[in-house]
Amino acid sequence: MANRPKGYGFTAEVRGKLAAKYDLEKEQEARLWIEAVIGEPVDSSVPATEVLGMERFHAALKDGILLCKLADVITGPGKVKFNKMKVPFKQMENINNFLVAIEKYGVAKTDLFQTVDLYENQNLWQVVCTIHALGRKAQTIGFQGPCLGPREAAKNVREFTEDQLQAGQTVIGLQMGTNKVASQKGMSFGNTRHIADIRCDDVSKEGQSMIGLQMGSNQGASQAGQNFGKSRGILGPDQ
Repeated sequence: MANRPKGYGFTAEVRGKLAAKYDLEKEQEARLWIEAVIGEPVDSSVPATEVLGMERFHAALKDGILLCKLADVITGPGKVKFNKMKVPFKQMENINNFLVAIEKYGVAKTDLFQTVDLYENQNLWQVVCTIHALGRKAQTIGFQGPCLGPREAAKNVREFTEDQLQAGQTVIGLQMGTNKVASQKGMSFGNTRHIADIRCDDVSKEGQSMIGLQMGSNQGASQAGQNFGKSRGILGPDQ
């Protein structure tokens, strides 16, 4: 990681946003839970010169050994193997073993981090989120050790018989309004149904001879002196 460029431009902007999202309180909760489960301090192998916080947490987990120990205790002794060799490909293999083990255990794939997120410190916040997801899943499955975070909600699958499904097709949902007081009484077959209960005979005819203001006015309009077929002259303002 020391030889990896820090990035610039858009890459630096993305790394800055990820760093701003990092929650030290959640990291501390994950750290204490790991220590309680495996029975040893998380950063015992980290040099005292390493700064506290995100960099120290990354240095403690980078080789994947502590994560493999954590998964081994939760999923069952002897199920998760790890290698103590201090070479990059072995350390990344340890991280991958951890990810494979907890996915088989039931942690959703969308909750898992990528190997480079931890090994190259690309997204350590996602590593913290994965540890919390493992803690929630452990409670759901029945792990009797220390707890981390709230218990996951259990599925509540509903099953309906074919008769129940068919019965629902006769119900009109509220989104469709209501069919109460609807009636076809007095309607002839094929006759148009009126939306409003108003008969044409009942409509007043007084307004039919009136021109609305939106149409202008016909006051003073006249065809006097005009011959049939002759164009009607438009008078200018000074005529």
